[in-house]
Amino acid sequence: MKLKPADRNAFEKMVPGAITGPGFLGDDARPPEEIIAEDEQEFARLGLDFETVADALEALRAAGERGLGEPVTEGRLLVQTGDARGMLPCPWGDGLHHKNAVSVRPVELAEAACVEGEDMLVFSDLSIHLLRAHHFCQGRGSPFRLEPELIERLLGGRLR
Repeated sequence: MKLKPADRNAFEKMVPGAITGPGFLGDDARPPEEIIAEDEQEFARLGLDFETVADALEALRAAGERGLGEPVTEGRLLVQTGDARGMLPCPWGDGLHHKNAVSVRPVELAEAACVEGEDMLVFSDLSIHLLRAHHFCQGRGSPFRLEPELIERLLGGRLR
């Protein structure tokens, strides 16, 4: 992947404290361009499409919003949304996105038994944009990492 100046600038903004406290890379030691390339390969291996996944996440967010902060059952998933005041910019500088957090987990898992990143997907409006526009799932260990295998496990039936 040949880096463009816009990519270099965006990657500099992904570190902790630049846009968000924890940043976008988590504890992942890979450079962002490698994270993107490997996640694109993983999406292809799993038969996932970035647009389709982003659409499914938007639909789940909308379903969760109907609960006004309380969990909502959506098929075999439990969806909960939370809002915060303000906006977050995309590191690539192509938009501002509402601060929010959406959690999705299987209905059969009690909240106490659910392990974020293993059983529960957490994302935001910015996460959806990063996925759709830049194929960026965020680094491993990031609070909003969109792990391809977890997406397939939780949303697989909604993506076909």
